[in-house]
Amino acid sequence: MITFEDIRKDEEVNILIETAEKQLIEIGYTEHGLRHVGVVSSTAAHILKELGYPERECELARIAGQMHDIGNAINRNDHAHTGAIMAYHILKDRGMDLREAAQVMMAIGNHDEATGTAVSPISAALILADKSDVHRTRVRNQNKSRFDIHDRVNYAVEESKLEIIDAKPGAGHDCKKEIILKLKIDTEICPVIKYFEIFLTRMLMCKNAASFLGIWFHLEINGSILL
Repeated sequence: MITFEDIRKDEEVNILIETAEKQLIEIGYTEHGLRHVGVVSSTAAHILKELGYPERECELARIAGQMHDIGNAINRNDHAHTGAIMAYHILKDRGMDLREAAQVMMAIGNHDEATGTAVSPISAALILADKSDVHRTRVRNQNKSRFDIHDRVNYAVEESKLEIIDAKPGAGHDCKKEIILKLKIDTEICPVIKYFEIFLTRMLMCKNAASFLGIWFHLEINGSILL
């Protein structure tokens, strides 16, 4: 049985992550390297574990998180689809059960907001984990005068935390659990409304992913619920 540790230590996978990161550095994208995939991997598994999914499904979510951005080694455009195909063949070559490899492929192929949506628990957890990793440490450009809007929005985020809690009586929905993305933003760098404007599509994707898992998504910025 192929485990997360097998994939985390896999030379080919790590070379692809490294190559993808080098390409994104050259075109000025936010950090997508080992730190990012590590955060996404652990968060995706944690979400499913907290919701009571089987251990193996949680591990497949970790594997999907570790591999979800390898398509950037080819090109940023359409990286979810190319990465999904690459991941399937790597996992198949390592001897993973084909149905499990297909589950990972499907999750990776649906993690980008331009073309994807939650179609399985693994894909829903991957979306929530990926889109919640927003923080100033992901900004490469250290010259604030040259920030574009995405640099400014990310750099304004001083703290980010994803929490799963029991829904309180009178919450206004029928879900038993809620997942909350809590952000602390420096409003002198970026107004709250600008964050919401830039990342609205991603936050709606998170809301749909949470709904697929039977939980309610909230976006909280500086103590205020915005979604």
